[in-house]
Amino acid sequence: MSADPARAALDAQVLAWMRETEWCEDDARFDRLARALWAFQVEHCEPYRRFCRGRGLEADEPGSWRDIPTVPTGAFKEMPLRSFPASRQIHTFRTSGTATKRRGELHLDTLSIYEASLLPTLRRFLFPELPETQRTCIRVLAPSPSEAPDSSLSHMFGCTLDALGDAISGFDFEAGRLALEPLLAALESACGAGEPVALCGTAFAFVHLLERLAERGVRLSLPEGSRAMETGGFKGRGREQSATNLYAEIESALGIPPRRIVNQYGMTELGSQFYDTVLRDPAGPRRKQGPPWARVRVIDPETGEAAAPGAIGAISIVDLANTGSVLAVQTADLGRRLPDGFEVLGREAGAEARGCSIAADAMLAS
Repeated sequence: MSADPARAALDAQVLAWMRETEWCEDDARFDRLARALWAFQVEHCEPYRRFCRGRGLEADEPGSWRDIPTVPTGAFKEMPLRSFPASRQIHTFRTSGTATKRRGELHLDTLSIYEASLLPTLRRFLFPELPETQRTCIRVLAPSPSEAPDSSLSHMFGCTLDALGDAISGFDFEAGRLALEPLLAALESACGAGEPVALCGTAFAFVHLLERLAERGVRLSLPEGSRAMETGGFKGRGREQSATNLYAEIESALGIPPRRIVNQYGMTELGSQFYDTVLRDPAGPRRKQGPPWARVRVIDPETGEAAAPGAIGAISIVDLANTGSVLAVQTADLGRRLPDGFEVLGREAGAEARGCSIAADAMLAS
């Protein structure tokens, strides 16, 4: 619990919302908490105060959560954006990158809010039919938290296994490589028992798995009720793979049809995640939704205002789970707003670099 009484009170209200069994959008509640959290962060995060000052907001409260200035994700690479004393920091999540690239950092003085946000959201969209006390087989194509302690994705999967995984669940990456033998043993065990499997990992981890299976000539038909969750982009590392092609290959090699493959949209700089609705609403169109304590806007890059329904714009997120950082984040992704969700269309070329430059200039200005 935070030593600051104001922050502790805000954390308690956000946690109470996350722990409610019935989800309710509650726009008035979200607006009240977002503006209160903004006021706290402007007071306690000097770089963010400078950023808001440059946009004409500092002493005056935003009229609505929609008016809260959003910080580009690239700014998390330039300076620590924390709303608590550095001495209280207990953990840092870092974006992926190479030794020659600066990595974005999310500094945390508590993990309780991050974990309280991720579990009900993941359960709702990836395991909507799983009884509250039941566990299931989950195999993870990613490093464990002990192997990648600064990875928010690994931490998320670790929490998921602790809360929902059964005896044959586990991680299938060791020393940065796919551990195929333990994975195949677990999948074959599940097939023999007729127990469904949830296979989770990054898009390119699935690509590597499919390549290894093809090399061995292995093709599985996982039990009815199995599902896959992939996250991350489809472009990079010298190859490009569309979601449509990847899903078709997963179905061919593992027997999991596209209607049971969920894409997760998340990022290190946020405390909440968003998921495809294909398992939650199998009769509806594929779109992304998230928890009621986070809001997504699609912004017209020319006007800075909300894009028209169905129009392409930049994805902006206000996330109450970011109590210790900054709650409003401008992504470098393009998307389209849908009636009850949104879709992600890819990266905006140069957006992160431009946004990072402008934000850093504002935050570093005296």
